[in-house]
Amino acid sequence: MQLSSVGFIGLGNMGSRMANNLIKAGFRLTVHDLNSDVLKKFSEMGVPTKKTPYEVSEASDVVITMLPSSAHVIDVYTGPNGLLHGGKLIRPWLLIDSSTIDPQTSGNLSATISNYILKEKKGDWETPVKLDAPVSGSVIAAEAGTLTFMVGGCEEAFLAAKSLFFSMGKSTIYCGGAGSGSAAKICNNLAMAVSMLGVSEALALGQSLGVTASTLTKIFNCSSARCWSSDAYNPVPGLMEGVPSSRDYDGGFASKLMAKDLNLAAESAKLAGCKYPLTSQAQKIYTELCSGGHEARDFSCAFRHYYSGMDEPFNK
Repeated sequence: MQLSSVGFIGLGNMGSRMANNLIKAGFRLTVHDLNSDVLKKFSEMGVPTKKTPYEVSEASDVVITMLPSSAHVIDVYTGPNGLLHGGKLIRPWLLIDSSTIDPQTSGNLSATISNYILKEKKGDWETPVKLDAPVSGSVIAAEAGTLTFMVGGCEEAFLAAKSLFFSMGKSTIYCGGAGSGSAAKICNNLAMAVSMLGVSEALALGQSLGVTASTLTKIFNCSSARCWSSDAYNPVPGLMEGVPSSRDYDGGFASKLMAKDLNLAAESAKLAGCKYPLTSQAQKIYTELCSGGHEARDFSCAFRHYYSGMDEPFNK
């Protein structure tokens, strides 16, 4: 009963599919998004829609947010008509943010929410809790319900919310205290960016040396270079079906989002006093791709638009 009424805010490419999977799993949803066309689609499905985050909060036991940036998350939580708009009393006992944002913002919001009080006690919960629960997986994974959730915050709340996570994903990993899920996510995306650039660079070099990308891919995938970027998300057009590179890099994970996540990783590395030479170089490459007009293309477009050259042929 503590999970029966779920609010969902942020119905973009990922959020809309996650919300659909919750509906399929039998949860009662109330939704909000700034895009009126998206709200109309959900309304036509019989899903209640609200004009503000606060109205979603008032109708929900749990609220999930899936938003583009830290600024959007802060606004949805603390802005005018935000989730926390109604003073120190709040209806939802659990707030889950699946956005990819910086760990500091995640931790600060969790601390703020811990000072609120529930309007009505929910089971053993007398005060609200927040989990940061960003995801790994593409739009395809969001559609299929095979996302991986990286969760930070109260472990008891994490265990209580598992049915929600498994309605949208195939795995969920508890990372530790508040902000640790966000930290894990930016580390994951940092590794993914560097891996994709390494595979793209090696495939482009191979072509220049007379070895086809298909041959190199076969070698990678049965040897020590094997990784997700080579065997599940290959960046060379035509080598693999169902991935963005085979549809002119349309869909998938936009380069502008990868650039944003690398910025988050770089800022976190500075704060932690860590060296980040590969983060810095990847950051420069994706910033250049975005400046070159490829910000909406999948991040694997680095192969085509950075390493191979947009007007040069490539040998599959």
